[in-house]
Amino acid sequence: MAAPTYLLDANSSSKPKHPKPITYLLDANVFIEAARRYYAFDLAPGFWDSLIQHAANGRIMSIDRVKDELDKSKDALADWANKNFRSAFHSTDDEGIIQTYGRIMAWVQSQAQFLDAAKSDFAAGADGWLVACARVKGHIVVTHEVPARDARRRVPIPNVCEAFGVRWVDTFVMLRSLGVRFGTAP
Repeated sequence: MAAPTYLLDANSSSKPKHPKPITYLLDANVFIEAARRYYAFDLAPGFWDSLIQHAANGRIMSIDRVKDELDKSKDALADWANKNFRSAFHSTDDEGIIQTYGRIMAWVQSQAQFLDAAKSDFAAGADGWLVACARVKGHIVVTHEVPARDARRRVPIPNVCEAFGVRWVDTFVMLRSLGVRFGTAP
């Protein structure tokens, strides 16, 4: 298993005396892409087991608004989330998160590059809340989105993360950092 990774104190160039283990905050697309494509429930149960295990030890979580997005599909993924991951979806009903979300939305609205429809879609979804939660709690966002400097039709999560000093990675970086390994079949 890989050595644990730690967040460094912003005012320190070395590990703090009591390091805070990194917590990964998962975007809806991490669950959706895995379930529909490369980590389908019947092909890679170890992936789903690892999410449950790392959620139980506080290293992986998501937010209530991502759960709401998953619930809309009324499929096997929604069932899995409700049966196995429910306690790992944390509430965004927190004053700091709400205030940070307001700043994020003000920033999005001020960006002339994004079309009004993109701004509206961003406001209606979980993405802004995800970044706000990560900013307030010091978590790392996990998403399959990539930065897009010239994006107009959508507001990419990594663009918002970069604007607010929030780290982001993809699923595979997270899995490697957590030391997740899947067995092979005979």
